[in-house]
Amino acid sequence: MSRVLIAEDEERIASFVAKGLRANGFTPTVVGDGRTALEHGLTGEFDLLLLDLGLPELDGFTVLGRLRTAGSTMPVVILTARSSVQDTVAGLEGGADDYLSKPFRFEELLARIRLRLRDDRVGEPATLRWGSLALDLRSRCAVVEGRVVPLTAREFVLVETFLRNGGQVLSREMLLSRVWGFDFDPSSNVVDVYIRYLRRKLGAERFETVRGAGYRLV
Repeated sequence: MSRVLIAEDEERIASFVAKGLRANGFTPTVVGDGRTALEHGLTGEFDLLLLDLGLPELDGFTVLGRLRTAGSTMPVVILTARSSVQDTVAGLEGGADDYLSKPFRFEELLARIRLRLRDDRVGEPATLRWGSLALDLRSRCAVVEGRVVPLTAREFVLVETFLRNGGQVLSREMLLSRVWGFDFDPSSNVVDVYIRYLRRKLGAERFETVRGAGYRLV
């Protein structure tokens, strides 16, 4: 289980991200200032750092610089309200691995985190398979019996969730939590809508409706 350090002083955003990551199998730790973020980051106990630039005590650029000077190779994804080209370049040249401007969609953040962690993993498969359905984690496309099927960001995460839980019944609530994070209305029918999209693209027979329980990849 990957440990993610969240350095964010806006409590609402930190809580939203931490809950979403926890629902997707990560172990998040939240800190609210740059000095504490640096101390935690130097322990070597975390697999990835989500770093806000506008932190109190030490700003994000300073935290990043000191981590890299100390030899830390931990992946760092910057989260910030600053969206200028100068800030983006400064963050990446300062040693960040990725950069995401606020406001952001949780599924995009989740995809970027998984990508950065995957870069550091040995033996992580590049393709997930279930029967004649394959999902290329690099191109983010599905392959059905040799036919390449482009997917939207939501569709990709939804298919990935099914493939990582092949044969299991997944409830609507669990799919909402994992794919839409905490940016959703629990009474929404968005899961059913996206299942219809996937049935059209990948084959209606692949996604079985289990009455009163949810859906299963078959």
